[in-house]
Amino acid sequence: MPDSGKAPRLPEILAPAGDLVKLEAALAWGADAVYLAAGDYGLRAAHTAFSPEELARAVQHAHEAGAAVRVTLNILARPGDLAPRLDAAIEAIRDAGADAVIVADPALLLRVRRRAPELAIHISTQMSVSNAETARFWADQGAERIVLARELTLDEIAVIHREVGDDVELEAFVHGSMCVAWSGRCLLSDAMTGRGANRGACAGSCRWSYALVEEKRPGEAWPIEEDGHGSYLLSSRDLCLIEHVPRLIEAGIAAFKIEGRARSAAYAAVTTGAYRRAVDLWADVGSDGWHADPDWLRDLESLPHRPYDTGFYFTRPEQEARLSPAVRQLQPAVWYGRVLADDAFAGQGTGLACLQTSRLRLGEEVTLLRPDGSRESFAVTRILDEEGREIPATPHPMMRFRLPDAPAAPEHSLLRSAAGAAL
Repeated sequence: MPDSGKAPRLPEILAPAGDLVKLEAALAWGADAVYLAAGDYGLRAAHTAFSPEELARAVQHAHEAGAAVRVTLNILARPGDLAPRLDAAIEAIRDAGADAVIVADPALLLRVRRRAPELAIHISTQMSVSNAETARFWADQGAERIVLARELTLDEIAVIHREVGDDVELEAFVHGSMCVAWSGRCLLSDAMTGRGANRGACAGSCRWSYALVEEKRPGEAWPIEEDGHGSYLLSSRDLCLIEHVPRLIEAGIAAFKIEGRARSAAYAAVTTGAYRRAVDLWADVGSDGWHADPDWLRDLESLPHRPYDTGFYFTRPEQEARLSPAVRQLQPAVWYGRVLADDAFAGQGTGLACLQTSRLRLGEEVTLLRPDGSRESFAVTRILDEEGREIPATPHPMMRFRLPDAPAAPEHSLLRSAAGAAL
């Protein structure tokens, strides 16, 4: 039986890594571990899969930073998926030095145990583990960690933790998109587009705008809406638990998982940084002295997101579905770019070397966000292109430029519109 007198341990911050740039951003902003897809056996694989060569580089970067790499093998497999290429994928993950795989199908779990027994096994949220006996069952099959069902309340998670103790690590989502389907098991994408949501090719059908059509009036579509942007009957709000970090820790959650491998490097950085600082503050002052820093909230609000919510942590699904007919993505701030290493390109002059993500013009008020949580606002007085010529704006996507008069900042710092800091 677990020892209930033990103090809660510091949870792992597990960040999404959709590519190497996002991985490096998450590491710079404080991730303890990253999760990513390798090949076509991970959900979101079509958008964010790492090749074997990229996976080896990713593991090297993470390990050099003292972080772990979890690789998703979490499709629900069909007969053709169990071909020899599965063994090759598992062996590539093993050879790259990854720390764990996340599985959602017993067949893949068995294959990992057989082909790469040194890899730790984590059970995906798609397995809908929602009680201690099921958690123990998977532990008996060799699982080290359970990614809990998203429908559990915080009180239920605490009960599971009390019953399993430290024998099984519990991981839970704390931030990002929520799915309309139970633990992500969705047929909408398959039925509407032929793209298998449980096979890494979700089309995001629940995010589309829908209208009501009466059977005898097929040409008349009536929007079901609360605003002028359409109706989003099946679209859930986004999860944000930054204000509840102490309660999550006390419930026994060993890993805070941030959703978003398909989102931007800025998203990976800012969300990781916010939860990193929240957890570190708890480690310093404990629950009684802990408070949510307004800067964390402002930073998370300034990211593109749907209206934030606490999911089912405090309300059961049958009590509140967490859907809204007008849940569309908000764009509160402009993210102009990220800071590159000083020697990233041979431009003339000093100042910040940057990579553009949105057009930046002379005279803009900009807030510079650094990985350590510090920030500084300034006006853009000069912009230089790669040849050192002064330009009035950065019109080309992903162009490199330099801000010679900007404050100093390390690589992976971010440039955001100043308006985003005042939300």
